[in-house]
Amino acid sequence: MRIDLHTHSILSDGELTPSELVRRAMVTGHDAIAITDHVDMTNVNIVVPAIVKAVELNEDYIRVIPGVEITHVPPKQIAKVIRTAKELGAQWIVVHGETLSEPVISGTNLAAANIPDVNVLAHPGLITDDVMQKAADNGILIEITGRAYHNITNGHVVNVARNIGAKMVVNSDCHGPNDLMDEATAMKVAAGAGMTEKEAKTAITKTPFDAIKKL
Repeated sequence: MRIDLHTHSILSDGELTPSELVRRAMVTGHDAIAITDHVDMTNVNIVVPAIVKAVELNEDYIRVIPGVEITHVPPKQIAKVIRTAKELGAQWIVVHGETLSEPVISGTNLAAANIPDVNVLAHPGLITDDVMQKAADNGILIEITGRAYHNITNGHVVNVARNIGAKMVVNSDCHGPNDLMDEATAMKVAAGAGMTEKEAKTAITKTPFDAIKKL
């Protein structure tokens, strides 16, 4: 059983159409997938309606959750972009955290952690204890990522999340046909980040399922 709550299609910088992405996820053993293409204030009105259309794939494939990844948006404008995305039909909100591999503006993690409408704080880099606590208090899931370069701080993220008691999920941040992870691969990513087998199982097979029950 597998759910990936952070993926991209050609609607942003991915390589696959939504239908191909979902079909490949189905073949890889997924039960559901969130399509979370990159948006900011300039393209949210275009991208979200197109992703919402992908829900029609539910009839033949696996469950599709329409979402977005709020990316490189100034911290004070993140909440506004989220509101717009949700009004247009986005059901799953990922915020592009302060990964060390991109010049994400300082304060992004904190802004996201303070917004209860955020579902996942993705690849949050060297996230601090106080920001992790705020995210946990708001029920925001913390991502352990399989994506190259973003994953260099996975071990730090696991340690801080463990100390705070924040819930973690293992996502692929898929951009191409070889990025989707089956359960065995996700377990390897979790182990490489220093998670125990119990923590990994929870992050991969329990927490994501519990999260989408609320949708």
